[in-house]
Amino acid sequence: MSTKNLSAQKRMRQDEKRRIRNKGVKSALRTAAKKVVLASEKQDAETAKLALADMIKRIDTAARKGIVKKNTAARKKSRMQKLVNRLGA
Repeated sequence: MSTKNLSAQKRMRQDEKRRIRNKGVKSALRTAAKKVVLASEKQDAETAKLALADMIKRIDTAARKGIVKKNTAARKKSRMQKLVNRLGA
């Protein structure tokens, strides 16, 4: 790393910090989505709705920060909403 110039070294440090932060956010998204799926499999509508609200909040934040793309966020929210809506029907 010492052979590269200072700006490249700084960029690598920044990239690593961002990679770790983004990894945590994506992991939290997957966990939140899993909670919705598990609640819907148990036919627990109330828990599923609460888990869905949490997931939507997290995914909107991630999309706003550019961690996931806007269309990806919309697709995931739509699919989970459909899953929860089937419980009420």
